[in-house]
Amino acid sequence: MTIKVRDIGEQGLLEKLQRFCPPEMIGDDAAVLVTAPGQSLVVTTDLLVEGVHFSHVTTSPEDAGWRAAAANLSDLAAMNALPMGIAVGLGLPGEVTVSWVERLYQGMTECLQKYNTPIVGGDVVRSPVTTLAITAFGQADPNRIIRRSAAVVGDAIVVTGVHGASHAGLQLLLHPELRQNLNDAKYKTLIKAHQRPQPRLDVLPILWAILTSTSQLPTPNSPLPVAGMDSSDGLADAVLQICRASDVGAVLEHRQIPFPEAFNRWLTEEQALEYALYGGEDFELVLCLPTEQANTLVEMLGQGAAIVGTITLGSQVLLHDKYEKFPDRILSLSQGFQHFSD
Repeated sequence: MTIKVRDIGEQGLLEKLQRFCPPEMIGDDAAVLVTAPGQSLVVTTDLLVEGVHFSHVTTSPEDAGWRAAAANLSDLAAMNALPMGIAVGLGLPGEVTVSWVERLYQGMTECLQKYNTPIVGGDVVRSPVTTLAITAFGQADPNRIIRRSAAVVGDAIVVTGVHGASHAGLQLLLHPELRQNLNDAKYKTLIKAHQRPQPRLDVLPILWAILTSTSQLPTPNSPLPVAGMDSSDGLADAVLQICRASDVGAVLEHRQIPFPEAFNRWLTEEQALEYALYGGEDFELVLCLPTEQANTLVEMLGQGAAIVGTITLGSQVLLHDKYEKFPDRILSLSQGFQHFSD
């Protein structure tokens, strides 16, 4: 029997492909290449395909460009790396207008300008479907790189902002009738969350200042006491990926997960929770660190930042409701979006 990609799914395919890479280079949001003493090059690649990641129905070319750039900058933020530049690979059908392409690049530029990050090159080819592949380059102190594999039992799990907003914005664009119970301000907030997400590079200097002030500086014998990644594929995915890489489990507290204020009286509790756990593309950071530093970070960030759970022994990731309105629920990667699944 010939095994097809759809038979093993995205995670199964990634496991097979990982054997072609040095094991120390894979497993995080980006690869880290040591280029000189005290310096590391951080490299990440994202591929966006029309009809899978964006469509003309929900996304203008400017917004598609912004979101593509933001996704890559978010991966660098998740590694505690400062962006240096991006290279853009573009596959296009011949009938795409030049104006559309220029607007796409304008959107990328608008996002990148905030972080002084240039487009440094790329390639353009003919393709039956519009495809955008971005490689982003960042720079980091090798002792300050955030890994998924650094979570330890007892760590608090911090999210840097609300979850579910981007997916809500997408649903509103796809189903305009859902807007009936939202005022204009809430509607625009959710649409913007989907079309113009903000990579959380702003968190990095705050996090480092906290670690410095509490004598949590990394050394060769005492690594950076922070694990993390971004929540591009949803909050549940991020926690599960960190736990798998760190060989630990977690308990998430239902009532501590921060939702957008617009969800009040618009979504049911069950809908809000699914949007937050599995909606994806919020591009917040999910960080695991000692409780004292976690509390300080949440206080300094404000605006939806919260401690949502704790790292535990074992491998199970459990969603718990302290008020027992909802039964305990074991989370898994299969519950979220996976490429190649039917």
